[in-house]
Amino acid sequence: MTKFISWNVNGLRACEGKGFSDSFRQLDADFFCLQETKMQQGQLDLGFDGYESYWNYADKKGYSGTAIFTRRKPLSVAYGIGIDEHDHEGRVITLDMEGFYLVNVYTPNSQDGLRRLDYRMRWEDDFQVYLRRLDLDKPVIVCGDMNVAHEEIDLKNPKSNRRNAGFTDEERQKFTQLLASGFTDTFRLLHPGEVTYSWWSYRFKAREKNAGWRIDYFVTSKRLDGSVREANIHTEIYGSDHCPVELVLDI
Repeated sequence: MTKFISWNVNGLRACEGKGFSDSFRQLDADFFCLQETKMQQGQLDLGFDGYESYWNYADKKGYSGTAIFTRRKPLSVAYGIGIDEHDHEGRVITLDMEGFYLVNVYTPNSQDGLRRLDYRMRWEDDFQVYLRRLDLDKPVIVCGDMNVAHEEIDLKNPKSNRRNAGFTDEERQKFTQLLASGFTDTFRLLHPGEVTYSWWSYRFKAREKNAGWRIDYFVTSKRLDGSVREANIHTEIYGSDHCPVELVLDI
């Protein structure tokens, strides 16, 4: 079995001050993917015995950023998706493993007033082309904060959030399109009717009230459906406004 964890840490230095290393060891994953590290190289000396780590930093300081800790050495590592418009914010790391690709992504937020929605749509199209191209070669496991609640079951207040970033018709349709192109939302595969969230606003005591959104995912090539053993959301783990999500594959 192979265990994967994905976690938007909303600033790794801050999260480390709230017990990140303890959670990392407790979760005991083969691959541990982080989003929104908000770091530049050399700002935090963080390593774990038995793991190699790979980092993609945004050009802009204190913004975005991704990292992967892995117990298994990849054949190669790629940063970004090969399109200059998208590759300055540290949003994607791809590990080329022997039997699969692991893609860690921090999808751009459409932001207040949807001022970045047009860019988000270009990103979605280009990222999906990237994933489908990888999928032609071997199965893909993509994880991360994908910044969309796909269905009404995936957020507490769907009606009042209908035109807000993360729950626009446009963003939801792009996620539907991704699944239709040969990918599976692994949590929904195993838990079709379960209401569990992975992100809560820091405002309005949202986590205490469990007024959240499920925007953190493991999405895999459809031909891996039979290999999915567990898909969990660790709501008991704090340290960020997101919680870790987990995938266990027989791979």
